[in-house]
Amino acid sequence: MAVYFSDLALLPEGWASNVRITVSSQGMIEHIEVNTSADGAEHLCGPLLPGMPNLHSHAFQRAMAGLAEVAGNPQDSFWTWRDLMYRMLGNMQPEDVSAIATQLYIEMLKAGYTSVAEFHYLHHDIHGQPYTNPAELGLRISEAAAQTGIGLTLLPVMYAHSGFGGQSPMEGQRRFINSIDSYSALLNQLSDQLTRQPLQRTGLCFHSLRAVTPDQLHSLLNHFPDTSLPVHIHIAEQMKEVNDCLSWSGQRPVEWLLNNTAVDQRWCLVHATHLNDEECRRLATSQAIAGLCITTEANLGDGIFPATEYLATGGQFGIGSDSHVSVSMMEELRWLEYGQRLRDQKRNRLTHPQQKHVADYLYQGALQGGAQALGQPIGRLEAGYRADWLVIDGQAPFIASSQPDDVLNRWLFAGNSRQIRDVMVGGKWQVRDGHHVLEEQAAERFTVTLRKLFS
Repeated sequence: MAVYFSDLALLPEGWASNVRITVSSQGMIEHIEVNTSADGAEHLCGPLLPGMPNLHSHAFQRAMAGLAEVAGNPQDSFWTWRDLMYRMLGNMQPEDVSAIATQLYIEMLKAGYTSVAEFHYLHHDIHGQPYTNPAELGLRISEAAAQTGIGLTLLPVMYAHSGFGGQSPMEGQRRFINSIDSYSALLNQLSDQLTRQPLQRTGLCFHSLRAVTPDQLHSLLNHFPDTSLPVHIHIAEQMKEVNDCLSWSGQRPVEWLLNNTAVDQRWCLVHATHLNDEECRRLATSQAIAGLCITTEANLGDGIFPATEYLATGGQFGIGSDSHVSVSMMEELRWLEYGQRLRDQKRNRLTHPQQKHVADYLYQGALQGGAQALGQPIGRLEAGYRADWLVIDGQAPFIASSQPDDVLNRWLFAGNSRQIRDVMVGGKWQVRDGHHVLEEQAAERFTVTLRKLFS
């Protein structure tokens, strides 16, 4: 057992003072006591927060962050950005995937993300052929997560078509494509091998409604009936996607999914940017998670998720960094709120009658939704949950001078990620005094990879 003491900690019921936490050798929280004394425990150097789950990541896309910000086509959109992404994959090798993921996961940890759902659709070699080990690239992701110490829900993606109605895949998608049989074998293999990693698990994943047929979607759901298995899908990110779905089915993407599939609490609908009022209500009722990736959605010009309306109906959400144009949990939460302010021309949009502090409402909501989407015992400082947490620098002026109720507002809206001092995952310190033990080595390897990919 290891014992820690925090002067101030964010528990599920709110802020608590003089908190003593006992952690088992397996990295699980065994006991929490409040209003007590340190009594020999390790004294943490600032406010203690649960670590944030990142519910949506395409690790390899971190390599192209910032390269698509050059004006070209006056109608630049997600679809022109996607062409650049496909070109980047033309010579990316397994060792490049390892280097990129390792660098990214260190950045995530330093930014306060203690676990990640990797939406992994890069499966095959540069010619579109399976590797000798079909799980080669998925295992590279698992290895990078294990080396850096971040928790992982690996989501191998079923991707079969380029558009609604079973359209043939494009040349740029050749590295993504699987059949029902090859995908099932891949998910089974990865699920078996990740059982050896204590912080890792798998989930079922569909790239989008346009990338699978209804028969494929339902066949895989029936083939993997485990109700504890997370299910993720991209949905309604772009208006073109919505309009194409209407042309194909007469229904909007979220509407079609809700009408044709038993969407429940194990589902995460990533983006869901374009929802009407009825879809907001029905999605909230389903208890599925809306996976919001605000910095990527803004970067790609997707649109503004109707968060005020969705949360008013009881909807649940989590956050992800998606394409990693930004790796900042703070930015995702901050701009989730700011987008609603810009749209509505009002302030303090995302709150609750029982929680008037915007940052507390956003942070606790993203913890709960992210934990549910990853299917892991995380997101809470509570007995029975994994010891995933971060320590904010208690000497930072805004933090040192704040009353407990103001700490998160001060930090999220006026601070930065550099004020994250220490990060623990599964009972092990992965970041101390703002540094990860592998960061210099990983950065050097990442630099070599970038020069190779973009020379």
